[in-house]
Amino acid sequence: MPAYFPRLAVALDDYLARHPDEGDVVADFEQFLASDASVFERHHVAGHFTGSAWLVSADGERVLLTHHRKLRRWLQLGGHADGDANLARVALREAGEESGLGQLVVEPAIFDIDAHRIPARGEEAEHWHYDVRHVVRATGDEEFAISAESLALAWMPVREIATDPQADPSLRRMARKWLARVP
Repeated sequence: MPAYFPRLAVALDDYLARHPDEGDVVADFEQFLASDASVFERHHVAGHFTGSAWLVSADGERVLLTHHRKLRRWLQLGGHADGDANLARVALREAGEESGLGQLVVEPAIFDIDAHRIPARGEEAEHWHYDVRHVVRATGDEEFAISAESLALAWMPVREIATDPQADPSLRRMARKWLARVP
């Protein structure tokens, strides 16, 4: 299969080197990446890549989450790539758009990956999101503004998310990864 987007392929290899226990998930992402040149486009029927932000406070103790308007769950900020294969840039853009925060800084290395099914809604068929998550740090004012995509936003303690059985499993996983990084 052709490597349509070698930059992301290299980033996934780097991610696998840091998280060898996630080999099956990385293999799924690599297979999807090589499947078609339009995997970064929302109109790709089977699914598409998305970019999300693990948006942490300046002190690293809290993460900004959205109560997602469509999915009705607390999740990380993020959205569609819409043709942009630089998913760190997508994560940074989405973090700013969905939070109203300025002075955000994105880490270029992939922090987490998660493939999840998006249910059919209206004219939109069921499809998959291949979500690539990056750490985005708030370096300025942490006063957020709720966008139309959210029912609510909240700074939540990372330690609480890591142990909350009601939290989305991928949020718990990211919280544990974050806590393993921070002394």
